Amino acid sequence: MSEKLEYDKHDIESPAVELEEDENSPIPEVAAIVSNSDDPSLPVMTFRFWVMGVFFACLLSFFNQFFWFRSNPMTLSTLVIQLLAYPIGKFMARVLPSGPLNPGPFNIKEHVLISLTANCAGGTAYAVDITVIQKVFYKQDFGFLANLLLIVTTQMLGYGMAGVLRRYLVYPSAMIWPANLVQVALFNTLHRDDELEPGQWSRYKFFLVATLAMFVYQWIPGFLFPVLASISWICWIAPKNKVVAQLTGANGLGIGALTLDWNTVIAYLGSPLIVPWWAQVNIAIGFFLIAWVMVPIAYYTNLWDAKQFPILTSKLFKDDGTRYSPLAVMTDNVYDNIKAEAYGRLRISTFFVLTYGIGFAGLSSMITHTWLYHRHKIAAQWRASRSDSEDIHHKLMQAYPEVPEWWYAAIFLVMTALAVVTCEVWDYKLPWWGVLLAILLSVIFVLPVGIIQAVTNQQPGLNIITEYVIGYILPGRPIANVTFKTLGYISMAQCLLFVGDLKLGHYMKIPPRAMFWAQLMGTLIAGIMNLGTATWLLSSQEGVCEDNETFGCPSANVFYSASVIWGVIGPDRMFGPKSMYNAINYFFLIGLVLPIPFYYIKKLWPNSFLEFIHIPVLLAATGMMPPAQAYNYTNWLAVGFIFQYFMRRYHPEWHMRFTYVLAAALDSGTAFMVLVSFFIFGIRDVAMPDWWGTRTDLCVNDATSYYAPIK
Repeated sequence: MSEKLEYDKHDIESPAVELEEDENSPIPEVAAIVSNSDDPSLPVMTFRFWVMGVFFACLLSFFNQFFWFRSNPMTLSTLVIQLLAYPIGKFMARVLPSGPLNPGPFNIKEHVLISLTANCAGGTAYAVDITVIQKVFYKQDFGFLANLLLIVTTQMLGYGMAGVLRRYLVYPSAMIWPANLVQVALFNTLHRDDELEPGQWSRYKFFLVATLAMFVYQWIPGFLFPVLASISWICWIAPKNKVVAQLTGANGLGIGALTLDWNTVIAYLGSPLIVPWWAQVNIAIGFFLIAWVMVPIAYYTNLWDAKQFPILTSKLFKDDGTRYSPLAVMTDNVYDNIKAEAYGRLRISTFFVLTYGIGFAGLSSMITHTWLYHRHKIAAQWRASRSDSEDIHHKLMQAYPEVPEWWYAAIFLVMTALAVVTCEVWDYKLPWWGVLLAILLSVIFVLPVGIIQAVTNQQPGLNIITEYVIGYILPGRPIANVTFKTLGYISMAQCLLFVGDLKLGHYMKIPPRAMFWAQLMGTLIAGIMNLGTATWLLSSQEGVCEDNETFGCPSANVFYSASVIWGVIGPDRMFGPKSMYNAINYFFLIGLVLPIPFYYIKKLWPNSFLEFIHIPVLLAATGMMPPAQAYNYTNWLAVGFIFQYFMRRYHPEWHMRFTYVLAAALDSGTAFMVLVSFFIFGIRDVAMPDWWGTRTDLCVNDATSYYAPIK
């Protein structure tokens, strides 16, 4: 049956709100999805909320930090928590005695607040990367307190800015935040009566069965038969051929490589079941052009001595292809010119250089694309946001007391002071003015970036800008570089995460003060759990992030390489006029110009396939490479084609009803299997007996092409 959602449009009886008959949002897509009614009497911060909010925040932050360390990482999305919280909330409402602990049926507002608390805890704290590379690669440790303060300040500082931005990015109807509309639709779907035809499965029955099936299945590629995780069948035919290994190996360009391991499919790009098909098409085009056209041409024409190094790696090398040790060119963790002259220059793989160039192009293309396609819409909606913010949803929210501005100001000032104290007391090599400059960059960019995200669902990142700026101002200081980057980039990102959640609460009529405390609680829990999990793994797992098959920390290794490139060596030495890699600076210009011809070509041929071409998404396609491998992309795209194209087109009813639920089930089943296997076998160093299906050397040069130079 059709999954078309219909919502009641009845006015509420509240002395604080006066509504016109049939009043609704002036934005059509919002009016179609978001209900224009509210019941302020619904309890929100109930006992059920506190129990599930704390539990799921702890669970999600532990899961995602644990999986972040794994050689095949994965991320559990808040979608899983949305689905799990609903039946648990219903169960608690049924079994708890009526009264303060159980004030009536489990309602949609409790559900939203639980999910938003978990959402604030869902991402791994970026500052954990600093702690990891300090301990593992730079051989220094400032202690748990310093690490916790850095994590808390970088995660919460942006929240202070959100208070000022509410009037520009939350209250106005013009600021849509399109991603929230999917969430709203899902919440409303879960909380309406599910009228099932005879014999039709409910979503929860489907979710439970699919989760159990994936939990059982994942033991095969995840433990019993791990060679199924990377089937480089072409390479197996000619295992001693270096070119074949480079082109078809799982650690090379992965042409023809398959995986039957769901963890490998979702390791870096998330679930392909929930990414729109148009975006997947752009990712596919970008991946094929960059990884399978540009990279082989650059490598086999020996651009920048490409053949001296592996074809696909983020590792650091010397001119002769041996590993580069940043500690050999540093004194007291600061670049030493005398040591560097004697040791030799830093070299990186041609692919790694190109990924930076593509990143430059992607950043500048976002500016041009936004100007060409969205300038009128943004300008119109910005004008509307200043003159006409009193839409139905803003009026309904007047029934609830707003969070005082001084609460946000206090967070901003306290976190700024803590950041300065942390960097001054401990030797982060970042002076107080560096902390303030990073925060200033975040303050300058957060509103224009927030407007772009609220309208277009795209968020230009500040990581490259912040690395560039501090790399020129304070070259030779890797920890200062990554600390500055985290303060500048993550403060803005966290602010917009907070603002985006506030908009979801605005749509769902969650009391603002309840939102404020729930979000802060989730963020604080996440910081403690992230650091605790990282500290445990770093102390309990031998060779973690360096020489550990299970916990190889691919993201931390890329973060470390970036700290050396931008921090130890610096952008001037690495990409400046005298550098052999200077040419990649032209990618800024390429990205700035590239959207222009496509814009005018689309005008000449409207309603053609060119309408789906989105240059910033296309250029961002390989943004996760490295650490992602090419076969992560190809298998991700194959699964995405099945569900987002074939199933959506030929089985739309099934797709509408079950695809998101299946995505959550597959992720959940895989995550539970990985944890159970670790705590039963991994923590005791018990491995599957050696046999053909557990070998990693079936394609010898496949491994060689990544871990050692090919002469």
